[in-house]
This record gives sequence, structure tokens and C-alpha cells, in this order.
Amino acid sequence: MLLKKPRTIALRIFQSVVPRLSFVVAAFIIASAATVSVTAAPIVLPALPEPVSNNAVASVTIDDTQYVFSFMGLGKDKTHNDVHNRAWQLVINNKDKPLQWQALTPVPSSLALKGRLASVAVGVNDSIYIFGGYTVDEDHNEISTPDVYKYAPVTGKYTLLAPMPVPVDDASALVYQERYVYLVSGWHNDGNVNLVQVYDTQTGQWQQASPFLGNPVFGQAGGIVNSTMIICDGVSVTPHSDKRRSFAAETACFKGVIDKQNPFKIDWRTLDHPTGTARYRMAAAGNEATNKIYFVGGSTNPYNYNGIGYNGEPSTADDAIWIFDIAEETWAISKTDAEVPTMDHRGLINVNGSWSTIGGMLGAQHVTSKVIPHFSTLAEVSCLSKRQASSDVSKQASDGQAIEVVKTASNSKCQHKNDINGEK
Repeated sequence: MLLKKPRTIALRIFQSVVPRLSFVVAAFIIASAATVSVTAAPIVLPALPEPVSNNAVASVTIDDTQYVFSFMGLGKDKTHNDVHNRAWQLVINNKDKPLQWQALTPVPSSLALKGRLASVAVGVNDSIYIFGGYTVDEDHNEISTPDVYKYAPVTGKYTLLAPMPVPVDDASALVYQERYVYLVSGWHNDGNVNLVQVYDTQTGQWQQASPFLGNPVFGQAGGIVNSTMIICDGVSVTPHSDKRRSFAAETACFKGVIDKQNPFKIDWRTLDHPTGTARYRMAAAGNEATNKIYFVGGSTNPYNYNGIGYNGEPSTADDAIWIFDIAEETWAISKTDAEVPTMDHRGLINVNGSWSTIGGMLGAQHVTSKVIPHFSTLAEVSCLSKRQASSDVSKQASDGQAIEVVKTASNSKCQHKNDINGEK
């Protein structure tokens, strides 16, 4: 995948200068080169300078340098006074310098209260886009903010963009074609909305896409690969005749496929749930390299921002990882590599094949500063690369010999890795 063009050139060179009997050796060299390129050592990321939960996280790569961000969120004491607008940046490059978080200018706000919870952030090209969130005052009143900001890592400046048509918080934010940002469902001041609001980063305009067909929810999680998005769970609102509304976990997953001719048309379909038990505020992301979408952590007991459930019971984190294979349309379940599970997340970050959460809550609703790796796709991508090498070789070899050797060398390890992870 990463070396497709170089591999083709190398094959032509080998074909022209070595006999056909040496083709197997050539195939091994090329497959090995592809494997090395995708299995670089994982990078250990330092903890944030302060504990934070329900923070908006995002990442973007500019000129071979990856920037990882944490915006706003909830401090360690979990009161309304601990809702803040502080921001941090981690620069990852190949200069062998110790990794260290850098404080950024706090995120601006059009509202009187500057701190926000349940915002979402995404990286698009060379910028980070920050959407929504809500403020909390001393009387526990909550206001969904319409603010949308673009942050430029190169200049360190925020730019206020066109506000959301309907301000939402606790929504899912997904990027399509490195241009469109889809905000799926979420909470607006007094209730959930079924809207899919789409921001065009090229024109700066908002459009409404096909509405979300599930029950409107907040605190759901989702990921996207190419034109396929998966949205799971969250919290729905239950009305009553004799008392105020209540909140309930929504156990449901949906697949949305974006029309390739019309980015505002989505074909929504129901999807089997992986466990039958909903989770709230998971970390999720899609991975084009594996064609899978991953869901990590979260809690089976929906809660207020302080980690105490709407049912009055303290919420705990779940240690499962859900994996949806888009090509096979199947779920697999494994467990986090972390020592303890986490919850209260707004995103999942990939650094060199290692997928991590930034901050969040641990056991006993403890707000953490840790950057916690939960699983790695290094071996998985390596296996896919080897299979791709086999496929490329099969087109070049006429006697089938190279196919047999390369597949035998790769498939045993790949199958063993899949068995360990609980995949089929």
C-alpha cells in the first residue's frame, strides 16, 4: 500500500536483470521492504500537564510532523468551576527531541462562560476544526454553543467560522474527502436532534444532509472510512406524563453510506449491535489502512458530566474494543491493552499505528492526564501489506511459485495475531 509505485519499478528492474528463477528472491525483498515501512516502533506519548476529561482531541500531519491536540474539557475536581477552555499541543517529528506538551492560547468563545464540555475537534488538511460544546453555570444550567473555530498549527491562530445552524454538543464529527465535516445528532439546549449538519471547509458553508434515522442521541460514538460511517449507542430522551423527562442508554448501531455524487445524501441502514449493551462516550475512529472502525472504552451507565450516572449510581469504564470490518460487515470484540479501562472521551488518536485516548476518566470517575494506548494496528497493517505484495507478485509471476512462498511466509503470523485479538 505504502510502496505501490516503488514496488512496481523494482519488479521491472528485477525482471530485466535477473533470470526468472530468481523472481522468488525478488518477491521476498520487496515484501520485506513493505513490511518494514509499516512496522516502525510505537512512540510513547507523555501525559498532559494536567488531568482533563471530556476534552476535544484531534490530530493533523503537516510536512511529516504530526500535531496532537487537546482542547477544553473538565478538570480533576469535576465541578462547574473546573470546566475550562485551556488547550495543549504535542508535536511529533523525527528530530529525536523529548516529546513535551505545549500550552496554546485558550479557545475563544462567543458566550459569557468560556469553558466548554462535549466539544468535538477534527483535523482536515493543515487545520483543526473545533465544533460546539456546552457551558455549565453555578446553577447547573447548560447552553449549547454555536461556535466553530479553525486552529492553524503553523500560525497558532484561531479563526471564527460560520456558526452551526443548530448548535449541538456531544455530537459525532466525521471527515469525508478531506473537505466535509459531518456532525451527526447530538444535544441542543433542551433535547436531542436527528440532524446531520455538514460543514464544507472549502466554501465555509453549512448544509443539511440526510437526517440520522436512529433515535436522536447524545454521547454516541462513530467513525468513517472512505464513504462509510458507523454510529453506535449514546443516550436518548424518554418523555413521561407525570414527571420530567429522563435519559436512557440507546443500544443501536447504524451504517451510513455517503452518495459519491452527492455528499449530502446518506443511505442509512440498521446494523447489528456487537454486544446488545449500549456504551456512552466511547472513543472511536475509522482506519483506512485496515478498512475497519474501532470503538474503545466508554461506560454502560450513562452519566452527568461528573461521572455519576443519571440513575444516581457511579459509572465505571468498559474495557472492550469493538471492531467493525467494513468489507466483511462483521463485528469482532477484544480488550484494551491499557492497564485500566477509560471513559468520557471525544475521540481516538492514531500515532504511528498505536491508537490512544488523551485524558478521560479512570476508575472511581478519576480524571486522568495520561495518554493511554489501547491497541495497535501495526501488525494488522503489516499483514495487509504482505497480502498486497502477494497480490502484486501474482500479477507478475507466471509459474505461481512466488505466490506460494510469500503467502506461506505471511499468513501464519497474521492468523495467529488475529486469533489473539479475538478476530475471526
